[in-house]
Amino acid sequence: MSKAILLLNMGGPSNLDEVELFLKNMFADKYILQTNKFMRSLIGKIIVKKRLFEAQENYKAIGGKSPLLEITKELCSKVQKLTSTPTYPVMRYVPPFAKEILQELKSKGIQEVVLFSMYPHYSSTTTKSSIEDILEVAKELSYTPKFTIIDRYYNNQDYIKIQSNLIKEALGDNDAKEIKLIISAHGLPMSIINSGDPYQKEIEKNVELLKKQLIQYGLEFNEVELAYQSKVGNGAWLEPNLADVLRNPTNLNVLIFPIAFSIDNSETIFELDIEHKAIAKKIGYNYYKVTTCPNSRDDFAEFIKKVIVNGK
Repeated sequence: MSKAILLLNMGGPSNLDEVELFLKNMFADKYILQTNKFMRSLIGKIIVKKRLFEAQENYKAIGGKSPLLEITKELCSKVQKLTSTPTYPVMRYVPPFAKEILQELKSKGIQEVVLFSMYPHYSSTTTKSSIEDILEVAKELSYTPKFTIIDRYYNNQDYIKIQSNLIKEALGDNDAKEIKLIISAHGLPMSIINSGDPYQKEIEKNVELLKKQLIQYGLEFNEVELAYQSKVGNGAWLEPNLADVLRNPTNLNVLIFPIAFSIDNSETIFELDIEHKAIAKKIGYNYYKVTTCPNSRDDFAEFIKKVIVNGK
């Protein structure tokens, strides 16, 4: 049976002209703005108009684009080589979109498609949105392959070890006992969490497992704290907010680990490594470092292969 693997993510602008498209599609997503279609369209237009210039300036600060697609393509190449299976990136808000990839798979007669979420934790705002998009487009194209869905892996011990390795490598020769590890997850409005979204529980379980693995590695940090980043607006979001944690230091040596992302993007390389670093510098932190995400690491590609081949 002919088979293909799709790595699903939100995407990120590949140039400054794509920033508007990215924002428009994000705020047109019913899982991001959870209101009726008319209000979503109206609110979305207001948000895009308000945020476009600032967003473009932010992307200018990191080279005029998001690195997400480029890194994902590198990862696809490695996974394809390891599995001998055609592997494609599919993005939710910018190209390559589901439609063009599924049209290609249909034309090639691909009969089985593995949907691998690049979000380690399940949320309606990320995983569900991406998977539903694929299934709706497939229906629109009258394309009926067998879909295998891998929608989370936050509690997979092999993935926990990859996370631990990232922290260990970023720490280098520094003494963990002198450093506070801040585990930063992307925030969500409490209205989404209260509606039953499992994201917060899965983040907290991931943190618990990660702390155990770090101790097994002999890494005992001075302190470990979970915080949430990327809050927008005045509504109630998951707490504590990372910026508030940094502004009220319990240790002026911090290592930041972005737990919610598998691929680096503007939230890690701009928000964490530029914006929040500036907060730390202003306060007078002695040590501030952000780890990378798994990205296109060999061990992450091997992990994806193992999950797809063995189902675990």
